[in-house]
Amino acid sequence: MSVPSAMNEATLSTAGPNEVLTLFGPRDQHVRKLRRLFGVDITHRAGKIRVAGEEASVGAAMRTLERLRLLCRKKGSLSLGDIETIAAEEGAKIEDGRPPTPRAEAINLQNAGRKIAPRTPGQARYVEAIREHDLTIATGPAGCGKTYLAVATAVEALRAESIRKIVLVRPAVEAGESLGFLPGDLRAKLNPYLRPLLDALGEMVDFDQARALMEQDVIEIVPLAYMRGRTLNDAFIILDEAQNTTVAQMKMFLTRMGERSKMVVSGDATQLDLPRGVRSGLHDAVYRLGNIKGIAQVRLSAADIVRHRLVQRIVEAYEGQEEESATSTNAKSSDASPKNSDSETIPEE
Repeated sequence: MSVPSAMNEATLSTAGPNEVLTLFGPRDQHVRKLRRLFGVDITHRAGKIRVAGEEASVGAAMRTLERLRLLCRKKGSLSLGDIETIAAEEGAKIEDGRPPTPRAEAINLQNAGRKIAPRTPGQARYVEAIREHDLTIATGPAGCGKTYLAVATAVEALRAESIRKIVLVRPAVEAGESLGFLPGDLRAKLNPYLRPLLDALGEMVDFDQARALMEQDVIEIVPLAYMRGRTLNDAFIILDEAQNTTVAQMKMFLTRMGERSKMVVSGDATQLDLPRGVRSGLHDAVYRLGNIKGIAQVRLSAADIVRHRLVQRIVEAYEGQEEESATSTNAKSSDASPKNSDSETIPEE
């Protein structure tokens, strides 16, 4: 790569016309998106891609193109999602309103084969809170990385040998529908509830290694009910879907923390599956533990969602509808309440 500094230009060599077509995308969709995201001019001539614009933008666009070229050679194709993901990691502000990527330290998974780093300022605060505090409570909507980043940070701590064990915990509460009788042994019955934790772990530790670590009890994935009576030293303990704990269950879980251990409690207050009238242990903990020194509380928002770009809009649509329903309910309640009056109402006979 050559960079004529006076012109704020850079060039990138390609392997041939097929690679250029893949990088530029159908009807140049990919390159047009990169132009908008970084505010640069991107052209192709004589086997080279030329980027021109402001110095910082050119540098970020070139890093993005280099990474996209490597990804293209690895898997043979690119999607708009690939473009947005890598561009966001290099500092672009995604067009649906996602904040710029924070310049935070990446999570070191050593030989995991991929880079994991916070992709929004909220996620950066979350990772820093986990690293600096023994107990972190995180709330936020689906897709903002609560579970994924907590598991990644736990794997980082395990490989750095600052802990000896990872314990992933989840309450076995059905999400709004009864699954009825589930066949199989206890492990098979619990698997549907613990699957999200296994999915997150599977992206950071290869299958054979994960299975070996679980057989050695270095990584443990358990339902919340199985935590009673335990004390965990030198462990990284993650409670996922914490909004579905009761107050008593949350107290039980938090008091399992032993010496040299870390805990992360995460949940989405809008996805409550407890019976009506039962107070959420997560809501209670956020209120009750707010002023205790050494406990971090992180509130993630729709701006921190890093799944498909439509997920952010879906969450915002549901939140807006819930606010309208709450306002309407309050208004009806106010209209229905008795009003003070100087005149006396005489009932009809």
